[in-house]
Amino acid sequence: MQALSGIRILDLTHMLAGPYGSMLLADLGAEVLKVEPPKTGEGTRRLLENDPKNSLQGMGAYFLTLCRNKKSLTLDLQTEKGRAVFYDLVKISDVVYDNFRPGVLERLKVDYETLRDINPRIISCSCTGFGLTGPGRDRPAFDLVVQAMGGGVSITGERGRPPVRSGIPIGDMGGGIFSAFGILAALASRARTGQGQKVDVSMLDVQISLLNYMATMYFLSGEVPGPIGNEHFVHVPYGSFKTKDIYIILALVGDNFWKPFVEILGVEELKDPKYDKRDGRWQDKEKIDAIVSKVLATRPGDEWLKLLAEKGIPSGPINTFDRALSDPQVLQRNMIVEVEHPIGGKVKQPGNPIKMSGTAGEIFSSPPLLGQHTHQILEELLCYSKEKIEELEREKII
Repeated sequence: MQALSGIRILDLTHMLAGPYGSMLLADLGAEVLKVEPPKTGEGTRRLLENDPKNSLQGMGAYFLTLCRNKKSLTLDLQTEKGRAVFYDLVKISDVVYDNFRPGVLERLKVDYETLRDINPRIISCSCTGFGLTGPGRDRPAFDLVVQAMGGGVSITGERGRPPVRSGIPIGDMGGGIFSAFGILAALASRARTGQGQKVDVSMLDVQISLLNYMATMYFLSGEVPGPIGNEHFVHVPYGSFKTKDIYIILALVGDNFWKPFVEILGVEELKDPKYDKRDGRWQDKEKIDAIVSKVLATRPGDEWLKLLAEKGIPSGPINTFDRALSDPQVLQRNMIVEVEHPIGGKVKQPGNPIKMSGTAGEIFSSPPLLGQHTHQILEELLCYSKEKIEELEREKII
């Protein structure tokens, strides 16, 4: 039995922030029922669906990845009969999860206050761009918007160059991670109190949280930081360096790494006792970085990394996707998995980063076809008659 077995989530999410959060919960064993509009399905079904390089059997990379381990139920929530079906599901579910803009749940009559009257134990989680309160709550938000407004973009990139967003959509994915976190916290609280609650996750709030100690430094010093690339404001050498073939990272955090590092490089000039301490190295940072760069450029990166690893010096390659996704450590941790398509074929994708010792092994089932599980859910969970299901179909509720 997996960690979240027995937890049922009604998933109203779309695009990336929401579906990533529910994917994480589904990976851990929650039963995630993806509620989709009957005609079009959820938006990511259309993304890349006809791209010959980035789709499989008419299903694009977004949906293939984000919707594994989920079941699909088509349901028109804009109709009274559709909402009646949804309310029946709420009675036997634990969580309703969405990433609609504020006000949409109220218009659909599936807001927490309505659902709480149906099931006092229900947990409703909304992941929005700016939260459900505050003067900016109604602003539209996408990943790049919240990355920029959260401050992270202003410190990303190299000195003197324009700001750069994170290559990973951390605005969206951060919202999904913290939504999953909030849902789990609400489930733990309900186990004590017996009552559900509303979980309100703002993507902007998440970005502010991720500033962490750097925000505290700003409040202490009053100094607004700027981008410093891969360098560090304290440690030397620290950052990216070009070898004969690839870029590698050095992170000499602490004086104890310096002497063995100098032994590897074999540069007499770096053996000056003043460099044994961080302050001395910092005074000559540009000189040291220039020497290190010149020496490292003489040999292939993997050769340097082998020598550095033997001395226990923090270092690593700046991997391109092909290197990162074939790294032996990554493969051993089952972080590359094969997921089947429901009508044939398999696709590789990242696995689940949460490894647990006391629960069943990892399971990765295929992402669902649109409405693939509608009949099963209505028959087995709600015990609807064949006639009632046929009526819902005729009226295009499902």
